[in-house]
Amino acid sequence: MTTGGPAVACWIMHVDLDAFFASVEELLNPALRGKPLVVGGRPEGRGVVSSASYAARAYGVRSAMPMAQALRLCPQAIVVPGRHQEYSRHSHAVMDILYEITPAVQQISIDEAFLDVTGCERLWGPPEAIGRLIQRRVREEQGLPISVGIAANRLVAKIACDAGKPQGLVLVPQGEEAAFLAPRPIETLWGVGQVTGRRLRALGIATIGDLAAWDEERAVRTLGERHGRGLWRRAQGLDDSPVQPGSERRSISQEQTFAHDVADRLFLERTMLRMSEAVAARLRRRGWVAQTVRIKLRDPDFVTQTRQETLAQPTDQPEAIYEAARRLLDAHWTAGRPLRLLGVGVDGLLDEAGYQLTLFERDDQRRIRLNQALDEIRDRFGDEAITRAALLRRQHRPEEPDPTEGV
Repeated sequence: MTTGGPAVACWIMHVDLDAFFASVEELLNPALRGKPLVVGGRPEGRGVVSSASYAARAYGVRSAMPMAQALRLCPQAIVVPGRHQEYSRHSHAVMDILYEITPAVQQISIDEAFLDVTGCERLWGPPEAIGRLIQRRVREEQGLPISVGIAANRLVAKIACDAGKPQGLVLVPQGEEAAFLAPRPIETLWGVGQVTGRRLRALGIATIGDLAAWDEERAVRTLGERHGRGLWRRAQGLDDSPVQPGSERRSISQEQTFAHDVADRLFLERTMLRMSEAVAARLRRRGWVAQTVRIKLRDPDFVTQTRQETLAQPTDQPEAIYEAARRLLDAHWTAGRPLRLLGVGVDGLLDEAGYQLTLFERDDQRRIRLNQALDEIRDRFGDEAITRAALLRRQHRPEEPDPTEGV
C-alpha cells in the first residue's frame, strides 16, 4: 500500500436491469410495451410471477407472487411464459459491455452486477459519466433499460440503485453515506429480513437512521455480537466488502409447483429424479461439476425451507445428485405433509472438471459412460428421445398432478 499521498477515492457501481424478463419480452414483441405484462407460469398450474413490467407493478404485482393472486390484482395483465434462453443471451451481452468498462465486474445474478471503477476516470471520465455511458450503451446496443447506483462501497451503491429505479442513476457523494441511508426503511438494510425487521420496529427502529443513532454497544447487547455490530456498521454506511471479479454465484436448479398439493412420497421421489436428470444434463453441457446439492420445499401456506448437503466428490451425475436430494428429503420432510412446490438444485460449480474414469469404481465408470451416451442421443434427437425406466409414468390417480420440469 502506498503511503504519504492523498487517499484515492473508491467508486463502486451497482447496475441492475429493470424488470429484466419483462423488458426482454417487450423488446421481442413491441406491442407489449407499456402494458401490464407478467412473465411466469399459468395460474391454473399454480405458477408464480418471475417478472412484472412496471405497468403491472402499479397494481401491486411482484416477483414470486402466485400468478392467481397477480391476476386478481391486475385482471387485464398479459401473461407470457419465460424464455430463459433469450434472457441468458441478453444477460451475456450486457455483461460484455460492463467488462469493456472495467475488468473488475462481479456478476451476482442474471440481471445485476457490481463494478469497481476506481481509477477508470482517465479512460471514461468521472463516475457519473461512466454510469451514463453504461446506460446509453445498454439501451442502444441491447434495447434494455438499466439503473445505476454509485457510491464508495457496495452496500450504498446497491441501495442507491434501488432508489433510482427504473432507469435512474443515483450517485452518493463520498462522506454522505449515512445521511443518504438515514431516512430509508430499516428493511432496506442488508441483513434485515422480516423477523429482524419486526423486532427492530417493536423497539422503535423504523429507519436506518434510527439504528445509526443507537450506541454500537446497545446494538450488540440487543441483537448479538456478530449480527448487532454488523447491522450497526452498515447503518453508518460502512461496508468494506470488495468487488470480487469473476465470483458470480452460479447455480443450476429445477422447481415444480404442483397443480395440487402432494404428499405421496413415491411421487416426490420420481419428481426429484426427473429434476436431478435435468440438472445433471445442464451441468455436463456447460462442462461443470457441482460440490453442493440442495432441495427446496414449500408447503400450502407458502412456508419455504431450503436445505443443502456438500458432496464428498464434485459431480455431474444424476444418480449422485438424486441420492443427496433424497437424503435431504428424508431429513427435512415429514411423511404425509403436503407440498406445494419441490425443487432440486446444485451450487459450488467448478469449471473444466472433466472426469478421469480411472479414479472411479467400475459401476461409476459405467454410469458416466451411460450418461454420456444419453447426452449424445438427446442432443441428436431431442430431450424426450429417451427416458429412464424409473421415470416411465404409471397411471395417475385423478387427484395426483402430472409433473413437468420447472425452470
